[in-house]
Order: sequence, then structure tokens, then C-alpha cells
Amino acid sequence: MDKLVIRGGRPLSGELRIAGAKNAALPILAATLLSADTVIVRNLPHLHDITTMIELLGCMGVDLTLDEKLGIEVNAANVSGFSAPYELVRTMRASILVLGPMVARFGKAHVSFPGGCAIGSRPVDLHLKGLEAMGATITVDGGYINAEVQGRLRGARILMETVTVGGTENLMMAATLAQGRTVLENAAREPEVVDLARCLIAMGAEITGHGTDTIVIDGVERLHGCEYAVMPDRIETGTYLVAAAATGGRIMLRDTCPGDLEVVLHKLVEAGAQVEQGDDWISLEMNGRRPRAVSIKTAPYPGFPTDMQAQFTAMNAIAEGTGTVTETVFENRLIQTHEMNRMGAHIVIEGNTAIITGQPQLQGAPVMASDLRASASLVIAGLVAQGETVIDRIYHIDRGYECIEEKLQLLGADIRRQAG
Repeated sequence: MDKLVIRGGRPLSGELRIAGAKNAALPILAATLLSADTVIVRNLPHLHDITTMIELLGCMGVDLTLDEKLGIEVNAANVSGFSAPYELVRTMRASILVLGPMVARFGKAHVSFPGGCAIGSRPVDLHLKGLEAMGATITVDGGYINAEVQGRLRGARILMETVTVGGTENLMMAATLAQGRTVLENAAREPEVVDLARCLIAMGAEITGHGTDTIVIDGVERLHGCEYAVMPDRIETGTYLVAAAATGGRIMLRDTCPGDLEVVLHKLVEAGAQVEQGDDWISLEMNGRRPRAVSIKTAPYPGFPTDMQAQFTAMNAIAEGTGTVTETVFENRLIQTHEMNRMGAHIVIEGNTAIITGQPQLQGAPVMASDLRASASLVIAGLVAQGETVIDRIYHIDRGYECIEEKLQLLGADIRRQAG
């Protein structure tokens, strides 16, 4: 099993291009099942989850052609299988996103309950209740979801009990081919949901309200092909900004979208960073200073993203002062703090809040990643620590960060991958 070996103490400095967003690319790839025409998806990140989704589409009989410019041509005209097997979906929660498109276009689907990071239950009940409201018959048998509908799905008014990004995406995709109007209330507002809606509109869907908590979809008979570029990854952007701030460095990030990160940028300024931005770039400079501790509380968009709290926890660990990090979205997402304490951090957990008293220095240590964003926070801790940090179980990080060690090396970090 591969490990990352980091010798910390070097301020990051340099320029990077941000990859396409995994959390937008996965639902967009699932959406290609809605059309019999060719859909070209550009700006895909090189990630294990993307490869898994491509394999999943391929096992259903979808024709896929990769090009040399991070793009893929997808043609789902001759889909021959309607099953998403456990062997493929066990490592990736986003696999559930094929459910809505398959039922909407083919009238049936057989999808294994998905796997992924162990950071909370993230139940798919809301996906299933929504499809039932649209006329699908849902049964669960042997760990598989079986969904069927006679004829077309029907439009419905669906009030989601809690905000769910995946549920919003699944039901929005299903509704594009339903008969009549579907209204999704208490819908997720995340930029990745908006990106999916824009792709569906490019395919001929009739959608309004994306980016608000009420999305209206008027079903159409069919969707056509299109060419679409995936949005930049706001979480990768935020991770490298926090890494530069924690190490007292300076960084320029290009091909990104500052408007998707307003609350994160505000907190970095509060921590003492000089932040500048343009239409598609962000720069950050710390001038060698330690950051100031900040307090954050996660919330659905446009609140502070749960996918960024672990990185801020790592920055607070070496900041001046005491900060708190309160996790309201996933119940197990403060798990990485125990590993940081092994490196000399002073973090106390009270309920769903971490109280972090900044230390002048962390010490390198062997640590273990528990999930995708926790692994990113351990990388940041390793970058600021004295001595050597060895991070085990980095398959988590490979699910969400494209070539992380190469990109950090470009910024001057002493980091290497060690084959296990």
C-alpha cells in the first residue's frame, strides 16, 4: 500500500493550475446515460473515482473514447446492462448517481448500495423517496436497489427533508425525462449542482432555479448530445491555499473560480493572508508569518464547506491563538484530529466541535489517513512539521487529488510517494 513521505518546514511557493472538479465530473458522467447521442466531457481530473465511473459506464455497454486533452466522448446509444455491481461501486458513493438517469431513460436499474469514505451514514433514502414520488417502484434486496417504472417517470413536487447534494443531482437528472414538471424544494445549492444543471441544459433539458433552494425541471421527450467542460475544483483550490497559508508561503492558482470560495477566502484573510483574485485566478501570500487561528462551522453551500474543515483544522494546529471547528454535516468527520495530536497538535474534541490551541511547531510522525479530506489535512500537517511524516492509506487522497505529490513538489515541498 502506497505511502506519502514528507519532510516539512519549507514554505510553499509557486504557481499551479487547478484540475476539473471531481464532485461535478461524476454526476456529469452519470448524466451521459440520459442521451443516445454522443456527449463530450472536457476538463476531467485524473482521479481513481473518475476511472471507476468510466469503468461502470463501460460495463453497462456505453461506448467511451478518451482523448489526450483530459476529455472523453461518451455514447450511451447501445446500453446493454442495467446493473451497477458491488465490485465497482463499493469504493465510491457517487455510483448511486447512475440510478436516476437509468430509471428515467430505460425504466429500470439495479444498483448496489455504494461505498466510499467512512465519515457518516449519508443515507440514500431521499434519493429513493424522490423516485417513488415520481412513480418508480423501489425494492431493496441483497444490498441492491431495484428500481422500475412503467412508461415514463411523472413530474412531482418533492420536498427533501435535509439538504442532499447527491439526492438533488439524482432527482434533477431523473426529472429531465419525466412527464410534466418536477419541483425540488430544499434543494442543494452547491456549485457542482449548478454545473450539472448547466450540462443538462446544454443537452436540451429545461431547468430553472439551479443555485437556489427550489429547482424546477420541465421534462422533455429526449436529450441530445453536447460538449461540456467540467468546472474547476473548488476544494482542490482551497486545499492548496490553506497549505500555502499554513507554511507561511505564497501561491498563485490559475484556472479556478474565486466566486465559489467566498467564505473560504474570507477565513483565510481573517487568518492573516493577503488574498487577491481575478476572474479565474487567486493569489495568496503570508510573508513568512504564522497564520492566526480562526473558528469555522460547516454548513451546506453557501456556508463553509465540510470538505474544507479538515484542512483548516491542520492550519489552526500551528496558528497563533485558539480556534474552533464545528462539524454539522457529517458525524465522523473530526476523526483526523487524533492523528494530528500524534504530531504534537493540541486538539480537544467536545461533541461535534474541535478546540484547537495552536502550537509553535508540529513534529513529524507516522500517521494514517481515514478519509479523503482527512488525508489532505495530514499532508498539510506534514508540510509544517519538523522531521519526517509518513502518511499511510493514501488511496483515500488519490480519490480526490490529482497528482498531489507532483503538484506540491512544484511548490517546493519535500514530498515523495513510497510504494507499499
